[in-house]
Amino acid sequence: MAENEWLNKDFYKTLGVSKDATESDITKAYRKLARKYHPDINKTKEAEEKFKDISEAYDVLKDKDSRQKYDAIRQFSMGGARFAGGSGDGGFDASGFSDIFGSMFGGGANMGGNGSHIRFQNGGGASNLNDIFSMFSGGHGGGYAGAGYDDYGEGAYAGYRPTPAPEDGADRTSKIKLTFRQAVKGATVSLSADGKKFKTHLPAGVKNGQKIRLSGKGKPGQHGGKNGDLYLNVTVEPDSKFTMDGLDLVMKLPVTVGQAVDGAKIEVTDLDGNTETFKVPAGTSSGERVHIHGKGVHTTQKKGDLVGIVEIHVPNKPSSAEKKAAKAFDEACGTFAEELNKDR
Repeated sequence: MAENEWLNKDFYKTLGVSKDATESDITKAYRKLARKYHPDINKTKEAEEKFKDISEAYDVLKDKDSRQKYDAIRQFSMGGARFAGGSGDGGFDASGFSDIFGSMFGGGANMGGNGSHIRFQNGGGASNLNDIFSMFSGGHGGGYAGAGYDDYGEGAYAGYRPTPAPEDGADRTSKIKLTFRQAVKGATVSLSADGKKFKTHLPAGVKNGQKIRLSGKGKPGQHGGKNGDLYLNVTVEPDSKFTMDGLDLVMKLPVTVGQAVDGAKIEVTDLDGNTETFKVPAGTSSGERVHIHGKGVHTTQKKGDLVGIVEIHVPNKPSSAEKKAAKAFDEACGTFAEELNKDR
């Protein structure tokens, strides 16, 4: 910005400081405003213009010499200076400002013999304010280029460039379908995010409808912020034979009346195709559970059981002999049938 524009600029008001503010006060005020209006932080057009204004103000007031010139020009503009027009040499009565110019340029510099008048030649025309501003800038048209965005970290902010606030990346959600065996045993699966593939291990015992968090696999963070997370919504395909209850693998265990009454060892095939044996105690009723310990879901901390839910089955079409034997069994049980009636 050219110095002849300083008359129209109140830099103290722009920075929100008093005219007797110290250099430290000016710097603090600028930094506070710059954090609010810098275009890296505030994207509005109004903020951009405001940042230019506060940068111009700071660049003038932070320097002792340029501030002294600015104060002198501002006082000159408000001091009622008189310009002498006419067809001859233009004259400027600076008697009210000899102390200002004298202190800046030495007593009598560019002044008349008594130091009270300054005369400027302008081709025989009227006095030109640019002559005054040229004098302030060392005899040539000085200009001020307000601090732009490129020099924000070098001059306009006294060597300080604020780092934008860290922004964490957003989370993502995705779906994944597992077989029942993968859910029980755990599985290493391939996934992709932002066009990049990666593998992750899902632990044993994952449930249908469970949500699994993969830390740092969401959208990237900005300015040092951490990455978001990826949440996997799990669907587990059902199995025709087994279900999961916590870490237990649960299956139906059909038995006959005789096995339930007398007790029995019932062989079954587990999820891996191996043979396991349930011990059904004598007097077991339908719905009761029998366990084979440690044969369920295995995690790093605990092992579940293989659980059989007893179901007493009878023939769909019993023969006469079977019916007769059943009646005889009920009679042998005495009042058992009557006691059951009380519970119904």
